[in-house]
Amino acid sequence: MAESAAPPAPPTLPVTFRPTRTRAVLLGVGLAMFATITAIAVMLERLQPGERISFIFTAVLLTSVLVLLSRPKVVADEEGVTVVNLTNTRRLAWAEILRVNLRPGDPWVFLDLSDGTSLPVLGIQPGVAKQQAISDARALRTLAEIRGTGTNDS
Repeated sequence: MAESAAPPAPPTLPVTFRPTRTRAVLLGVGLAMFATITAIAVMLERLQPGERISFIFTAVLLTSVLVLLSRPKVVADEEGVTVVNLTNTRRLAWAEILRVNLRPGDPWVFLDLSDGTSLPVLGIQPGVAKQQAISDARALRTLAEIRGTGTNDS
């Protein structure tokens, strides 16, 4: 089977890639869980004020975990890429990105970097929306090839 002759056109910069369906599910479940636990804390007549507060604190804690899980994204602009994962953010110049990888079975995109390391990019993940993740990975790959070196000179 022959590959298509022309690579996809790069998206207009700046562009943000994020798993929107996964994010919507996580934030929706977090909101519903917070509302439910808080309503239970208010409706249970036998609870003391300290117990009510502990219910609400637990709801805030669980919702915070889901908000943290919905955080990943990738922002590409003229100067480079900002990768926002669960607890860290890393800024990369285009020249630092040698390759954008999304192989079958990968949980998310990986960037091969010029320093010899690989950076996971949780902002593009094929879990719920596989076709969207493939499209986003191709777009990021096209941008990296156009704007970066795309080669390893060593």
